[in-house]
Amino acid sequence: MRPHVLLALPVLALLAAIGFGLAGWRILRDDDTMKALQAGRDVPVAVDAASPLLLARVQHLARRGVTEEIEPLIDALDRRGEPDRSARARYALANARLRQAFGYLERGDLDPAGPLITLARQDYRRALQDRPDYWDAKFNLDVASRLLRDFPDFDRKSGDELKAEPNKIWTDIPGQPRGEP
Repeated sequence: MRPHVLLALPVLALLAAIGFGLAGWRILRDDDTMKALQAGRDVPVAVDAASPLLLARVQHLARRGVTEEIEPLIDALDRRGEPDRSARARYALANARLRQAFGYLERGDLDPAGPLITLARQDYRRALQDRPDYWDAKFNLDVASRLLRDFPDFDRKSGDELKAEPNKIWTDIPGQPRGEP
């Protein structure tokens, strides 16, 4: 029995070394892909890729304003049960939609801006459901809510509605105190 164990140990050690080598190679490849995405190069990423790689791809697409390709990647993150990465991905998507809405608002084109702001608000809320302490998402949700309230020309018959109260002076940031200290 002892000679068989002595013969099997080098084979097992070789298999373990090959496995660790392949895992290290995958990590280096994913790291190179993330660096390329952060540098602004468009590198395709499969939906079954590692979660940090999916998040890097979402952030890259959001910076470019390509929101249509982001949804399947966020769905993949949601299925994996990683609320932090999912919240960060939804925050990036919401920011991209809000930037697009600001572009329309600067040109004075209110019709396409309203739905984009509504979608951004929904994504900020979903990000806050995954990470309730995400202060940036809270702040941007407040900005998007104020945009809807401040532009009365937006069509409010569909989607989220906020009714403006003329004498309301306190902020709508979730978690902020209202009234006197």
